[in-house]
Amino acid sequence: MVILRRTLMAIAATSLAAMTMSPAAAGSIEYAVFVNTSTLNGTSGFLDFQFDPGNSLTQAATAQILSFTGGTLVGSPSNTGNVTGVLPGTLTFSNSTALSESYQGFTFGLSYSFFLLMSGLAIDFPNGTSTAGSTFGLGVYDTGNNPILTNQTAGSGYVGEVDINLNGTATGTAFPNASGGPSVAKLTPLVSPEPNSLLLLGLGLAVLAGMKIKRVAST
Repeated sequence: MVILRRTLMAIAATSLAAMTMSPAAAGSIEYAVFVNTSTLNGTSGFLDFQFDPGNSLTQAATAQILSFTGGTLVGSPSNTGNVTGVLPGTLTFSNSTALSESYQGFTFGLSYSFFLLMSGLAIDFPNGTSTAGSTFGLGVYDTGNNPILTNQTAGSGYVGEVDINLNGTATGTAFPNASGGPSVAKLTPLVSPEPNSLLLLGLGLAVLAGMKIKRVAST
């Protein structure tokens, strides 16, 4: 009985360690996204969100914008490709088309933020044959449809992006501001416990609790 108890305690400890140390790779990858728009406070413009495959061999994946807050959304978005939902509710993108984009009118406040949740085969089961991943990008535009707050004006126009890599992981990049200074975007990866770790932890704790109850009942 002592050996069993020690074994279960070891399983629970291992599961806790996995939960605190492992990146969110099983089932989904999540980022907390924050964009500082204080220099635009009170002005009008647009927010641009895209989730696109690298090429025709890219594995399937989806990206969701959750819990959007900040500023004031203006009018209906202009959506291209496979995009469903409307902010501030959940906005879902699929990489099944070459371009999946949502372009939203916006009155800027001090900042805006949301959670980015990415999932799909590209994350769960990397096939080893794809030659390109997918990219989620976010941009800030003025009323003339010019990208601002970024040094990427001649390229993507993004203030930040998150790339799904070929091995199922993700890499976030916050681009410098228009003058080459610190980025207005902050992309923070969030740790999500793997299902197997939760199962092992629950099993270990449940058995330990049962043993404690049995010991109390026998005294």
